[in-house]
Amino acid sequence: MITRAAITAVGGYVPEKILTNKELEKMVDTNDQWIRDRTGIEERRILDKDRATSDMGVEAILNLLSKTNYSAEDIDLIIVSTVSPDYVYPATANIIADKIGAVNSWGFDMNAACSGFLYALRTGSQFIESGMHKKVLVVGADKMSIRVDYEDRNTCILFGDGAGAVLLEPTEENGIIDSKFAVDGSGGNFLMQKAGGSKYPTSLETLKNKEHYIYQDGRTVFKFAVKGMADITEEVMKQNNLTADDVAYLVPHQANKRIIDATAKRAGLPDEKVMVNIQKYGNTTNATIPLCLWEWEDKLKPGDNILLAAFGGGFAWGSIYLKWAY
Repeated sequence: MITRAAITAVGGYVPEKILTNKELEKMVDTNDQWIRDRTGIEERRILDKDRATSDMGVEAILNLLSKTNYSAEDIDLIIVSTVSPDYVYPATANIIADKIGAVNSWGFDMNAACSGFLYALRTGSQFIESGMHKKVLVVGADKMSIRVDYEDRNTCILFGDGAGAVLLEPTEENGIIDSKFAVDGSGGNFLMQKAGGSKYPTSLETLKNKEHYIYQDGRTVFKFAVKGMADITEEVMKQNNLTADDVAYLVPHQANKRIIDATAKRAGLPDEKVMVNIQKYGNTTNATIPLCLWEWEDKLKPGDNILLAAFGGGFAWGSIYLKWAY
């Protein structure tokens, strides 16, 4: 029998503080209707200044574990996908392991921008499929409010904070069936944080120029994202002989409602088969897909065909096909 990695539990967390479009109107030259029309976003969550990405990851994991008979000591591996780690090092995964008491686990962080959760999910599945581990936590968490310039109306309207987590376990039925990923490094300059790395280390000049905040060429990213997510989702469907009728849900990265709609249309999926919560949370980067799974968990049934799709800076994009396990 083929051993596959199945999602057997889901957890999520979003901060209590809400930043609405109306509040943003007081901060930058924008308005509620324009934001809704262009992005589909109505509000987003903001984490307190004294809390970090690891704190949200811990909350999501504790929410997940509360639905199982497992404790943190049962976890073998923790993979955290994030673009806003607590520190450059140590890894946020290690910090989370310590905070929850996962004394028998090891872990590491991954960064593939908004596609990071899918890359981490597929990486985690390899440890299950190889037989190396039995219980792997994959966490997508970001405190995007620290990456946003709230004087830049082009980016501050988009992002919010949040975390989601899934538990992977071995199965001989259902689980992750197939995936496809791609990168195009020539697109890196269109969506990036310019300073803070080895090429442009932090300096008074980079701080003055606000080069530690998100930079995005919106039109270029939109064009590539629509094509990238739609193309790769269609390819995964064709590889597995899936029609729209076969798919229970599409779980797209929540970057922009128009990108989500274009991907769904290409896959031939009606609105009721597409998970969308961008209106409540905005773009939480690595947390968007697991937060969707968390919110729709009660609606999913064993054997449901689920398609995950994401596009992010790098450019990096991908799609995963899985059968729901519980």
